[in-house]
Amino acid sequence: MKNRTVSRHLQPFSGQDIRTLVATRARTRPHHPYLVWRPFEGQRRQWTYAQFADRVERFAAGLHARGLRAGDRVLVHLDNCPEAVFAWFGCAWLGAVAVTTNARSSGDELRYFAEHAEAQAGITQPRFAQLVANSCPALRWIAVTADDNGEDPGAHRPSSADAFDAIDADPSILPARAFDPLAPFSVQYTSGTTSRPKGVLWTHANALWGARINAVHQALLPEDIHLVTLPLFHTNAQAYSMLAAMWAGATAVVQPRFSARRFWPVSLEERCTWASLVPFVNRALIDVEVPAHHYRMWGSAVCEPPTDAHFKVKTIGWWGMTETITQGIVGLPHLPNASLSCGRPAPEYEIRIEVDGREALPGETGELLVGGLRGLSLFAEYLNNPTATADSFDADGWFVTGDRVRLGEDGWIYFSDRSKDMLKVGGENVAASEIERVILTVPGVTEVAVVAKKHPMLDEVPVAFVRCDSGRPEAHEALVVAIDAACAKALADFKRPREIRVIEEFPRSTLEKIAKAQLRELLASEAQG
Repeated sequence: MKNRTVSRHLQPFSGQDIRTLVATRARTRPHHPYLVWRPFEGQRRQWTYAQFADRVERFAAGLHARGLRAGDRVLVHLDNCPEAVFAWFGCAWLGAVAVTTNARSSGDELRYFAEHAEAQAGITQPRFAQLVANSCPALRWIAVTADDNGEDPGAHRPSSADAFDAIDADPSILPARAFDPLAPFSVQYTSGTTSRPKGVLWTHANALWGARINAVHQALLPEDIHLVTLPLFHTNAQAYSMLAAMWAGATAVVQPRFSARRFWPVSLEERCTWASLVPFVNRALIDVEVPAHHYRMWGSAVCEPPTDAHFKVKTIGWWGMTETITQGIVGLPHLPNASLSCGRPAPEYEIRIEVDGREALPGETGELLVGGLRGLSLFAEYLNNPTATADSFDADGWFVTGDRVRLGEDGWIYFSDRSKDMLKVGGENVAASEIERVILTVPGVTEVAVVAKKHPMLDEVPVAFVRCDSGRPEAHEALVVAIDAACAKALADFKRPREIRVIEEFPRSTLEKIAKAQLRELLASEAQG
């Protein structure tokens, strides 16, 4: 299977782009709500499909009036808000390319994103406006939202000339543009570990693929109401929620971010039936009383975890990446799934688990490879980085994910770890996830991350960072003893952590994942210091 790129003329979305989907929904479900905004402060707002399409088209015309053209890139640096959705779709309507960036990005990261993407303009909010202006001086202009995700910005309110709402013009000024499914749609930057983040470029066909396949995987119905609490700058909320809901003709309820206190009240008030979540959400909600709700399914990292009984819902597990747009491995919505698996190979992809160059046998753990069509079911390229693009595919054209998974005896697939989470201890391969699973069985442990520390004799040794449910130092000491004992009982000696550190909070990356790269950097700096 050599590297394959989708045809422009013969594919599911030939002669279409994102305008096709938005306009179709505005015509077929004009009065049905598409976007509902539930801020923590301020009033609930709602846009029907017809209203949403009108605002998106007027926004595109406003960009054109400000000098932007098809192919130009626009830095979109926003927390969750309606403007993030309008900007993402509106850029694409014009033919411009939204570059959505992590709202937690530093000034140095923003400078890199803007320069690397050659962004022409920027869209942000009051609390980030000065940071964006200082970090991205080459931007021709910056538009700023009226508030901070519903919160009053006070003295930082933008002038009328700089206001996001001023990007509004008559759509009749928009030039005619061919419906090209392989035209660039948007860019997301990966988190990056040892090098600068890579810009994952999606085409319009990628976006339409994400809309269609995510809706199928989730068995979404026009009556569904999809709660969106994950960040809109990321694939999960963009494709799993916003695009999928639009394909199904459903409704998306957007909040500024996840809040354990607000999750159930908003879910009940809006009668939400679907939510894409991450394991962090389950942990945060476990101690919150579960009301009688309307959810029929959740989507998360694993199928049908034990907590489903507590939350009275069925969870579909899945595995996906920004580069795959949707899930290459997914659970079954209408049939039982293997608990804690991430599902089975999705029919739309080719999946290979490789061990020493051969196909994995049941029970083995290996490297996860994905086969698909670039520009359709796989990303188009890493922006301005042909070397990284080429290196991400093997000689036979398989996309190398960097993840390791285990093939179950019955065909279900279980996530193991990232390849970089494999430690080399005195010549022995050690999976960080294996150690983490043991530590998580110790009472009092709420989260754990195991990373490698350089060792002069053994190359690397494992170090465990642990968060617990007590702030008392004496409890920490007892916990370390208990963890050490559990590891001594369950693990070979070379797999046991050489250090166990109790910390108050973990550094976080996208989707509240533990930022292991920062933990590795901490250990490296200590060694140098």
